[in-house]
Amino acid sequence: MWRAILDGTDPVYARNRGRLKHLPGSPRCKMCAAPFGGPAGVLMRWRGRAPWPNNPDYCRSCFQLLDRYHGGAEIDSSFLFADIRGSTTLAEGMSPTAFRTLLDRFYDIAARVLVAQDGIVDKFVGDEVVGIFIPALAHDEHPARAIAAARALLDATGHSDSDGPWLPIGVGVATGTAFVGSVGETHTAAMTALGDIVNVTARLASAAAPGEILVNELAAQRAGLETGALEMRRLELKGKAQATTVYVVHAGAGSPASMPRE
Repeated sequence: MWRAILDGTDPVYARNRGRLKHLPGSPRCKMCAAPFGGPAGVLMRWRGRAPWPNNPDYCRSCFQLLDRYHGGAEIDSSFLFADIRGSTTLAEGMSPTAFRTLLDRFYDIAARVLVAQDGIVDKFVGDEVVGIFIPALAHDEHPARAIAAARALLDATGHSDSDGPWLPIGVGVATGTAFVGSVGETHTAAMTALGDIVNVTARLASAAAPGEILVNELAAQRAGLETGALEMRRLELKGKAQATTVYVVHAGAGSPASMPRE
């Protein structure tokens, strides 16, 4: 069942999420994209998709699925990690409340960007956002969708503006095989991803300068990037025996025009 949901061969799940993601409202269920806020949120609560009290990242319907069919599968996926650059310095120069407001703005934009590109918001950790792109939602385009989301996120944080970004971020995007599924005990289970490619993506984000997207070789190939026109780097990543080839992508060309600019 898990493999059918994750690789997109379950037509019911794919069809439902395709409809729900177009309903207005925020935040959303991390699995099915059902909106929790706004008028559509009222309808979702009536249909059993209210936030689950023990884990409000999911609606009741999806959490019951995680609980009932605990597990997952190894699948080909793409990942996005976005880090705020210089967050310690930023926090030092403003009040804790102002810094929280800044993070909330970033989280809201990142969630909208990921959902718009058929990604799953895995988690927000401090000054970082993690997104998962699986075949069930983005089909074979998951590497391209992850890169498009990264570009849109740079655009939305002002990296294409002449006067600079209102929040400096660096992004890592990578494609590879990972375990994707339900992790944790009952009532605390979460949809997440595990594996070497997840760690690699996190390290790419850490290595990216403000306004940069570092894309691993497989993601670049699968997304059809014209790598000959891009800067290539060979990175010595912690824990990796061999250097990792990445391509440097920036905001602008290729960014979805429909994404909100803040």
